[in-house]
Amino acid sequence: MTVVIVESPAKAKTINKYLGKDYTVLASFGHVRDLPSKDGSVRPDEDFAMTWEITDKASKRLSDIATAVKSANRVILATDPDREGEAISWHVLEILKSKKVLKDKIIERVTFNAITPQAVRDAMNAPRQIDMELVEAYLARRALDYLVGFTLSPVLWRKLPGARSAGRVQSVALKLIVDREVEIEAFKTQEYWSILTEITAKSPPFTTRLHTFEGKKLDKLGLKTQDEALAAKAAIEKSQFSIINVEKKPARRNPQPPFTTSTLQQEAARKCGFAAARTMQTAQKLYEGVDIGGETVGLITYMRTDGVSLSSEAINEIRATIKDRFGPAYVPDSARLYKAKSKNAQEAHEAIRPTSMALKPENLRLDPDQAKLYELIYRRTLASQMEAARVEKTVIDAGSLDQAIILRATGQVISFDGYLAVYEEGRDDEKDEDANTLPTVYEGTEAKVEDIRPNQHFTEPPPRFSEASLVKKLEELGIGRPSTYASILSTLRDRQYVRMDKNRFVPESQGRLVTAFLERFFSKYVEYDFTAELEERLDLVSDGSLNWKHLLSDFWRDFHKTTLEIADHRVSVILDHLNDALAHHIFPTKEGQDEARACPKCAAGQLSLKTSRSGAFIGCSNYPECNYTRSLGVHDPDNPEESREKELGTDPETGLNVWLKIGRFGPYVERNDGEKPKRSSLPKGWSPSGLDLEAALKLLALPRLVGNHPEDAKPIKAGLGRFGPFIEHCGTYVNLASAEEVFEIGLNRAVTLLAEKRAGGRGKPAQEPLKDLGLHPQSNEPIHILSGRYGAYIKCGAINATLPKDKEPRTVTLEEALTLIEAKEAQGPSKKPTKKASTKRPATKAASKKTVTKKTAAKKPAAKKSTKA
Repeated sequence: MTVVIVESPAKAKTINKYLGKDYTVLASFGHVRDLPSKDGSVRPDEDFAMTWEITDKASKRLSDIATAVKSANRVILATDPDREGEAISWHVLEILKSKKVLKDKIIERVTFNAITPQAVRDAMNAPRQIDMELVEAYLARRALDYLVGFTLSPVLWRKLPGARSAGRVQSVALKLIVDREVEIEAFKTQEYWSILTEITAKSPPFTTRLHTFEGKKLDKLGLKTQDEALAAKAAIEKSQFSIINVEKKPARRNPQPPFTTSTLQQEAARKCGFAAARTMQTAQKLYEGVDIGGETVGLITYMRTDGVSLSSEAINEIRATIKDRFGPAYVPDSARLYKAKSKNAQEAHEAIRPTSMALKPENLRLDPDQAKLYELIYRRTLASQMEAARVEKTVIDAGSLDQAIILRATGQVISFDGYLAVYEEGRDDEKDEDANTLPTVYEGTEAKVEDIRPNQHFTEPPPRFSEASLVKKLEELGIGRPSTYASILSTLRDRQYVRMDKNRFVPESQGRLVTAFLERFFSKYVEYDFTAELEERLDLVSDGSLNWKHLLSDFWRDFHKTTLEIADHRVSVILDHLNDALAHHIFPTKEGQDEARACPKCAAGQLSLKTSRSGAFIGCSNYPECNYTRSLGVHDPDNPEESREKELGTDPETGLNVWLKIGRFGPYVERNDGEKPKRSSLPKGWSPSGLDLEAALKLLALPRLVGNHPEDAKPIKAGLGRFGPFIEHCGTYVNLASAEEVFEIGLNRAVTLLAEKRAGGRGKPAQEPLKDLGLHPQSNEPIHILSGRYGAYIKCGAINATLPKDKEPRTVTLEEALTLIEAKEAQGPSKKPTKKASTKRPATKAASKKTVTKKTAAKKPAAKKSTKA
């Protein structure tokens, strides 16, 4: 028997069908070992020895694999065909060796680029051994990431409380986002004008732009003011024009290569609106296969690749498909061969493509995400081997008699669509001035100006990064690997270093603080060139050109020295550096203001960064005499006295103002509904600086009625409580995965979750409340009156307030309940009573039993504890 080991159960199930009864295919479920999350897992002083730990989830699966291997005569490691896949095979092999189950077994390694019967059979006929150079490149990368994270992050925690972590590539990606924001803030807007005209030349009207004025070619900022624009308009009105030039140039537009991991993430973001993580999750499912006619078939080739080449068999099939669907004119004379631009691309890996062009998107039943992504891959693959599009670019110049004024029109006509019949590359900027279709005109023809339109414009700063443009930039700089981009971007969001605004990355103050710290004290390690050079050296390890431990030694020598130096710096020294580095952000000056750091409360002190357990904030140097503080995140430089609150707008239903405030327990939103304002805390992961009126109104509208339960017609509500997002029905609470789910969960899903919760309650039915009083006005916790062991009581979250004995539970009002809850809360948490020595005589309890007297043994001296490890 042969045991085949792959990563995923879906992959195992499919391959098992292909191989037959003589094979047992088992899944490792991804990585089986990792470096423990503690200091000492990588030990530079011991020649970079590494301690690996089997994950809890993998332990049982590895035992099953070891049991199967005992009775097998051959073991085939068939994990993914990349560095991570090679590493998983190596980990599994090392564990099986430690379990001593590989004696006299044949050990082989195979890889396949697609999960199809033919690809699997071809792989089985071409086994090899584990590529240790790829494994060593993985070990070097993993050790580097560990050493940076577990050496740098503790320094961050000590010097910048509230900072979460730093990473080798993560910190550089964050720096890109912060640098772009600084560039946007420093941008000086300039006014400029353009002049468009509608002219005819014995033809339909067409649009031209003022190209030359007073004999000088105008650049973008050629007309800076309205007066200059009006002067140009007047000159055009006084002039006579004729067509002085008609130029037509044929051009070709060639298709783009098939997808790599990076380009797939970029296009899926542009055309489908997918985040990088969503793209990779969907691609994984397409790769592992979907059910087609009762058989699971992989739809695409392996999706973690930076190669752009295609196999000759695939190219022949694609060309045949093009000829069949579009005709011979759309098939180029020879196949298109692509080469990756990236220095470290693994050319042996194919690009992402359909496993068979016969699997047309329109014929498959896929879920919406899979359908969108598969069609994108199918069309891009098809287009990559099609004939170029042929266009005719046209330039028409209309000039005044002395040619001191020239009006120019540009456009193009597609004479043959070629690959554009299938696919056109997405763009971040959809404007295309050459897309106009122009009429046929002839030189020497009189041109008549029908309309003149001066237009005011303002220069715009560079746009913030979207997921697509950030991935593209990282790839251009050679930073990180495409397969890691999704997790890097997710980490930045999870750490709350950035937020998304209109699908663009905006750095949070905490992210800017971390970046400023790294730039001042670890500048070398967040430089783009240094990080890219390190990636190139890691690729030399995978090529066998560089010893992986030499790479680690070279890196660690300087990095460790720098870390020790920074660890000796006093926090006050570091904060002084950061005050200077972030002055433009945390101490913004208003026009005419000389000193932005003067304390607005006492005027004598200076504002400075301060640190606390919960993170950095701005405080006065005159503390404790002056207790002025403000948050880094919510600050209005025009109103410093109210820096801990910000007006978000007006509730359209009530006409009342909605505020964002920073309270003792963090940020919250408030609508002043009279004596008892409506309030709601911001859920975990929601940034104060990114909150808008729409989101605030959603919070204030909680709890949300999901619907009535179909069994008893009683309401199911969704809300936010002390323990996070939840749904509630008749006293049964179910926690939700995220705050967003509170606003999205439907009735069917809610009923299912409640049933699962009750089924897991060991048969104990949920207690029916005696009375439901509604929600607490501040915490949004439901308030119920329940029947307890010692009588009726009020329950609000974790607070249980006893009702007076003479009070009928069903007559209690919300106001009375709030008074009792407040009194109970003021008492603080109940303490367990201290155990006291019993005052009862020992013989009392056993008076009716026969007393047994034991002779007390002499007490021996306690043995000393050994200090030997």
